[in-house]
Amino acid sequence: MAHVIETNMLTKTYGTQTVVNQINLSVPEESIYGFIGPNGAGKSTTMKLLLGLAHPTAGSIHLLGKEMNQANRLTLLRQTGSLIESPSCYGHLTARENLQIICDLKGVPYRDIDRVLEIVQLTQYCKRKVSDFSLGMRQRLGIAQALLGSPKLLILDEPTNGLDPAGIQEMRSFIRKIPQSCGAAVLISSHLLSELEQIIDQVGIINQGKLLFQGDLSALQRHSRGDYILRVLHPKKACSTLLAQGITVRATGQLLQIPSVGEETLANLVQQLAAQDAGIVGLTQQTKSLEDIFLSLTSQKEAV
Repeated sequence: MAHVIETNMLTKTYGTQTVVNQINLSVPEESIYGFIGPNGAGKSTTMKLLLGLAHPTAGSIHLLGKEMNQANRLTLLRQTGSLIESPSCYGHLTARENLQIICDLKGVPYRDIDRVLEIVQLTQYCKRKVSDFSLGMRQRLGIAQALLGSPKLLILDEPTNGLDPAGIQEMRSFIRKIPQSCGAAVLISSHLLSELEQIIDQVGIINQGKLLFQGDLSALQRHSRGDYILRVLHPKKACSTLLAQGITVRATGQLLQIPSVGEETLANLVQQLAAQDAGIVGLTQQTKSLEDIFLSLTSQKEAV
């Protein structure tokens, strides 16, 4: 699989403090990569390194298949769109006029403006001054700026920060469509983990400058399954059967909670319970949310 971002032992220190510590990011083409970490984890610094806004202390960065250096930095960044913190706009100018300035800076023809305005659904507001825009509209204009020139990579730092629930839903809808409609990969950071879980397919978890996990979201969730919940008609029979098999049980009425076990072990337990007339009514497995997984990783209380 081709990657639009690859870093090798990327490191950034300020004095004696290591903010980014030898991380190896791999962001596949046309993916939505969620970059997750608490405040001060190193997310924003990493993004600034990727955009050439800060210089690495050690390690290397490859964007779009090429190692970034002083000679090709601007060329690579013209093929990269970004929205770091809040969009930079001139309030006294209209949305279209702001986009024209970005076109001039990127060397993009003005005809691309209509395309990006349609993507973020600002076409009908393109002649309105940005000072009259809501925060959500400004964020959408920031996305439009980043999409000018059809970049193959979009880097978004907290794009839903400060938005109300309706604005978050709109932003989520725009971002989810970008790989298919624009052919671009998206690297997105956010502290709203429940929102990211609905749009990302790749995830990287960073804490104290170190990358704790990286890979498919589905793989992370598969390896982070929770306990099984059994609902039975005869809890006493079920508990005695499970305890005899060496299984820890927490009972609440007819609901029994047992630790996650392999499929063969689970099938054997169900067979044993049926043989003892425990009366199995239901069996479900609790699934850890991305937030639960993140907290377990960053607190280092358990390994995924």
